[in-house]
Amino acid sequence: MAYILGVDIGTSGTKTVLFSEDGTPVASALYDYPLYTPCNGYAEQDPADWWNACVNSIRDVVAKSGVPADEIKGVGLSGQMHGLVMLDKDNKVIRNSIIWCDQRTGKEVVEITEKVGHDRLIAITANPAITGFTAAKIMWVKNLSLIHISEPTRQEAIS
Repeated sequence: MAYILGVDIGTSGTKTVLFSEDGTPVASALYDYPLYTPCNGYAEQDPADWWNACVNSIRDVVAKSGVPADEIKGVGLSGQMHGLVMLDKDNKVIRNSIIWCDQRTGKEVVEITEKVGHDRLIAITANPAITGFTAAKIMWVKNLSLIHISEPTRQEAIS
């Protein structure tokens, strides 16, 4: 029999479910992780928590189900949107992720809108700038000089 593994890397935890090919749930696991709010309006998480929750929930589901791993024929992933995960040159995480519900970037949103123009921004992105967007988060980090952000090389910009 074939099985499908679903992994939802959500805001409050990672939920993993193994389904038989007819859609029947076979086994599931949930691993919660913390939301850090160091200041009012801030929302951060440690990407290592997401990784550990994925690894552990998948291991648990496979063990609970007794299904051989080679019978799992597909994996579906879903996750949070608009999270900023900053990496160094060696692809190591350098700070907690600023996640989708963070509200610290009000000044950066105004700056984006003023520089690009509201109508042009809508034409380009089909959205106004909002505090949850990743570009505003990058600007916030750069504006506060918390981390040196280098200009991408031509190859990095194309990739």
